[in-house]
Amino acid sequence: MIRVIILDTYAKLEGWFMSLRSTKGTCNNNTNLLTKGNYYACRPKQVKDVSHQDEVVRVLTNTLETKNFPHMLFYGPPGTGKTTTALAIAHQLFGPELYKSRVLELNASDDRGINVVRTKIKDFAAVAVSSGVHHGIYPCPPYKIIVLDEADSMTEDAQNALRRTMETYSKVTRFIFICNYISRIIEPLASRCAKFRFKPLPEEIMSSRISHICNEEGLNLDSEALSTLSSISQGDLRRAITYLQSAARLFGSTVSAKELISVSGVIPEDVVQALFTACKSGDFEKANTEVNTLIAEGYPASQMLSQLFEVVVVADISDEQKARICKRLAEADKCLIDGADEYLQLMDVASNTMRALSNMPQELCLD
Repeated sequence: MIRVIILDTYAKLEGWFMSLRSTKGTCNNNTNLLTKGNYYACRPKQVKDVSHQDEVVRVLTNTLETKNFPHMLFYGPPGTGKTTTALAIAHQLFGPELYKSRVLELNASDDRGINVVRTKIKDFAAVAVSSGVHHGIYPCPPYKIIVLDEADSMTEDAQNALRRTMETYSKVTRFIFICNYISRIIEPLASRCAKFRFKPLPEEIMSSRISHICNEEGLNLDSEALSTLSSISQGDLRRAITYLQSAARLFGSTVSAKELISVSGVIPEDVVQALFTACKSGDFEKANTEVNTLIAEGYPASQMLSQLFEVVVVADISDEQKARICKRLAEADKCLIDGADEYLQLMDVASNTMRALSNMPQELCLD
């Protein structure tokens, strides 16, 4: 009997310490979590702290106050705060003590088949919960939450089965679907959810958030490095933190723009510009040399196509030339996805770029 009381007291104390820990700020300077690889520690713990999603934050804050919680569908580019927001909602509703029993997190890209819906999801959704439970500052409404990350990876059969589960257990279970491509969610499922679009983060917001993390973690980034990191991350804050984490591990607390580029896999701007300049010169040998150098350095061809596209868009050439080159870039990207040879595709792009810049007629397609 005494042993049971002691264990029960220990469990309560552990829950109390966890709740205290959860109220502290992110990226504690003393623990240096980012450089240890735990970038999840930098996630906002409350919905109101999510960056650059003002409309989403406003609606969800009102939802938390009223506890009128519909099924939700979060969609948008990677690294914009979708998963962070979903987990913050769950934590604010249930707190650390009830979180494990009231919230089920699944990554649908791993568990994507119909069997998962019929077993794990259905079993959790069917469990009734007690009403009127109130734990301190946490409202603890009388329902559970299932968070399905990367829901656009689920098969159509699994999504159809999930629709029936939603209908059957809607009184005791709410769903939060998270996806990058809303078009891959079947309409009967999407129509049952309140939809929230997450926008890519602009560079100024990225820079502000990264500066905050660096200050908390004791990292030094000059203005050039900060601008470079914001630019190469392309609105993806998770990617930015990953690059920063990798650079901090390799180069220490002071990180330069060059070091960030080296860990990101981004091709240096002068390398991309050299290939485009060779194409503009109309010299096939120069273009061939640049492509061979690119392959020898181990840069991925798909990354080169992406960055070459950015150069072409802002280049001082005609719209017709831009259109021809971009069309060929898209075709080459598709070929690479299908497993084509990188050297041959880059040479094909270089050759077609030379033809377009020289105003030579397009090749005829002979079917």
